[in-house]
Amino acid sequence: MRLKRFLLRYYPPGIILEYERGGYLRTKSIDLLDLTPETDPDELLSEIRQSEPLITESRAEQVKELVLRLQQKQGQQDHHRFCFCKELKAHILPLTNVAFDKSGSRFITGSYDRTCRVWDTASGTELHTLEGHRNVVYAIAFNNPYGDKIATGSFDKTCKLWCAETGKCFHTFRGHRAEIVCLAFNPQSTLVATGSMDATAKLWDVESGEEVATLTGHTAEVLSLCFNTVGNHLVTGSFDYTVAIWDVASKRRVHTLIGHIGEISNVQFNWDCSLIVSGSTDKTCKLWEAVSGKCVATLVGHTEEVLDVSFDLSGQLIATASADGTARVFSATTHECLLTLKGHDGEISKVCFSPQGSRVLTASSDKTARLWDAQSGACLQILEGHTDEIFSCVFNYEGDAIITGSKDNTCRIWY
Repeated sequence: MRLKRFLLRYYPPGIILEYERGGYLRTKSIDLLDLTPETDPDELLSEIRQSEPLITESRAEQVKELVLRLQQKQGQQDHHRFCFCKELKAHILPLTNVAFDKSGSRFITGSYDRTCRVWDTASGTELHTLEGHRNVVYAIAFNNPYGDKIATGSFDKTCKLWCAETGKCFHTFRGHRAEIVCLAFNPQSTLVATGSMDATAKLWDVESGEEVATLTGHTAEVLSLCFNTVGNHLVTGSFDYTVAIWDVASKRRVHTLIGHIGEISNVQFNWDCSLIVSGSTDKTCKLWEAVSGKCVATLVGHTEEVLDVSFDLSGQLIATASADGTARVFSATTHECLLTLKGHDGEISKVCFSPQGSRVLTASSDKTARLWDAQSGACLQILEGHTDEIFSCVFNYEGDAIITGSKDNTCRIWY
């Protein structure tokens, strides 16, 4: 094994090692999820060296330099105020979803008008219209971190794979017997997973366009799914009140997570793949151990259904969004509710953390999105201007741009 070079990852903090083995270029990451500006870099360096044989004496100083750069980035105060930049009359019919590529230079919108559109973030100009679906384009994603492919899932029961550069359709994945409502690329960008109203999830090969597996076992619609960051497990959440963990290599179900008494609205792995969080219409979230499938906590407090749930990138905080008009922030370790974010005048359908983890973004039926301080719970900004409910809000990778998507058929770019 020969170390070729280091790559720095700011969110979440980590160092990627690019090395050669058996004539092939490979990568592995050293995750530094607990890094703070106060961490002693020398102590951390000796810990890294003990666990990572590729870090030899000659490379030690270089690694320390990278740790210091990560700490410097963390030490920068986040005082960014977002200003309305552009409104895009994106589609003639309502939007369904918005998503950024990793760099944040492009984003995509899906719509009831049966298309997905690719946009340049800085100028707001349309780059491509992805046409071919025969019904609503509901689920959309870039294959981040690469960003060269786009997947679209439709109510026409198919998923299409597109070239992000040219807008050309590579493959149409056929096989579901009902609407596709969620999808995700695996981290290696070799597979697409789709979830459908036909109560199954399917895995598709990105290269060949062939179906790799049908994951059966749910007894109702599969509404959300998520690969872990390694890509060896997939989690699915269903209207049958259960969550399932699947082993990607064997295509087998490893665990069925039973405990919710309402439909599952969203499921997510944390960054280090140790925990899964699920949100449900039973007004609770549950935290599960990924390896054992054991429920380790039920996060309570909401008085109406939980519509969305999200880990921060470090995996230490969980944000929940509810039809009761509030969002909450919980500790992933102590499971206590740290903050209740009050101010919206309608249900909150989406919640996410900024990449730095210092901000929480919420989207509501009250036609506004709000930005909150993740430490104090203070509302820092109200993003106003949409004329109908906002159902989608996302940060770019650096956390300095936001896109909101609304039922008013527009999306807005905020810098």
